[in-house]
Amino acid sequence: MRALIVTGLVSVLCWGMFLLFLSRDRSRYRNCYLLFIALVSLLPFLLSLAGPFMRYVATILANALLAGLLIVPFFLIYNGIVMMRKEGRHAPQLLSLGLGIAILLGEAAFFATFAGFHRTDQFPTAEDFYHSAYYVIGAVISATVFYGSMAFLIFMLYTLFLQIIPRKNDFDYIIIHGAGLLEGERISKLLSDRLDKAIEVYRKDPTPPKLIPSGGQGADENLSEAEAMKNYLIAHGIPETDILMEDTSTTTFENLQYSKRILDSAEGRKYTALVTSNYHVYRALRYCRKIGLQCTGIGSHVAFYYWPSALIREFIAIHAEKKHAVLFVAGWLLCVAALFIPVLY
Repeated sequence: MRALIVTGLVSVLCWGMFLLFLSRDRSRYRNCYLLFIALVSLLPFLLSLAGPFMRYVATILANALLAGLLIVPFFLIYNGIVMMRKEGRHAPQLLSLGLGIAILLGEAAFFATFAGFHRTDQFPTAEDFYHSAYYVIGAVISATVFYGSMAFLIFMLYTLFLQIIPRKNDFDYIIIHGAGLLEGERISKLLSDRLDKAIEVYRKDPTPPKLIPSGGQGADENLSEAEAMKNYLIAHGIPETDILMEDTSTTTFENLQYSKRILDSAEGRKYTALVTSNYHVYRALRYCRKIGLQCTGIGSHVAFYYWPSALIREFIAIHAEKKHAVLFVAGWLLCVAALFIPVLY
């Protein structure tokens, strides 16, 4: 009973901390790790609930986790092959394939490294490591893949969490992110999914909001993305008077920056929603924070085969920012250093 109370209080504290920071700003990267800590804090509590069956439950969970880790690289490799078949062999479409191969190599390096030790009752000593470059390289590769995989998992969990947070429906404006047009003028499936989601939110709103389709005209497009989106909205029953085009932006950041100008020029309440593909919501919210735009992120449906590669791109884009790149490298160095601490004693 004591263990149940203690683990329960720790879990409540972790969840309370996460929800506090989430309520302040959903776009902060620290929320990813706070959510992960909160989820992990549930495990000791759930095991305490198992009582005398705790050991069996722990064994089942450990085996399930191990099986999941072994399956992940094969799933990503398969997904990468599907992406190539459906989307072509461009670099962005090869991300899940590349990540799957990297994780598989990392797992192979881990088993090859530690299976090579004849000792089974103690951790490899410093002498074992430093007399064999093979083991040093294998350990570093294993730690790197583990660290990168965990960082991506933490990011993915928070991205998914953002999709299930309850939200109000009484919006005043809905910004719709544009996407490239097919053959210079046709709406793509990715973009139609965003528009359909915006229409769904519009129709559920008790006081229909203004829709802001956002996107300029590319060099290979016959009209702006915003105009193509406007035509789609009108064709699906949205009154033209409820559509405010933003047709000069060329990037995601400009989509939001120029849409904010439309909001700033308007009067009255400005409770705003942002509709984009579900994998893209988090990064879009980060841009909103940079320009001082308060809004609720709403994700549209994306084909399952497309989602892993798209989310990997988002993960890379977030960590390409100087601050997060430095923190990511610092975390990796700590992870590698921690791996070698036990062998020094």
